[in-house]
Amino acid sequence: MKIEIVVDEKATDLNISVTCKQLTPDVERILTMLRMMNHQLMVKKNEETYLLDIAQIIYIESVDRKCFVYTSDDIYETDLRLYELEQQLEGYGFFRVSKSFLIHLQKVQSLKAEINRKIRITMSNGEQIIASRQYAEELKKRLGVI
Repeated sequence: MKIEIVVDEKATDLNISVTCKQLTPDVERILTMLRMMNHQLMVKKNEETYLLDIAQIIYIESVDRKCFVYTSDDIYETDLRLYELEQQLEGYGFFRVSKSFLIHLQKVQSLKAEINRKIRITMSNGEQIIASRQYAEELKKRLGVI
C-alpha cells in the first residue's frame, strides 16, 4: 500500500482519492472509516440530547419498541427504529445479527459457534450477543471468517 499526501494551500476542501485494482474488503474498511469520520447519531440520555459519533457505538438493542445505543461508557436512547438505524448505519460497518441487535463489526472481539448454527459474539465491552441462524453466515462473510 502506498499513501500519498499532497498539501496544497489553494485547496478549498479535503479531497481523498483511493486508487485500487479491485474493491477488496480492506479497501471497503478504509472507505467505511473515512465515511464515519463526520457521521453522528442523535441520541438522548436523562432528557438531554447528544450528538454521538457513530465510531463510539458498540451495538444497538431494540427492547419493547425502544432502541438503546451502547458505547463503552454509557447507554443512550434513540427515537429511531432498529430497521431505520440499520439502513442508516450499514454503510458504516454495522450489521444486524438478530431481530433485536445491530452490532458495530469493528467492535467484535470474538466469535463462538453455538447450537443450531447460532454464533455467540463477544463485543469490545465484554457484552455477549447471540447472532441468529438467519444472520450467522452473512456475519462470517462480513468479518472475513469464511
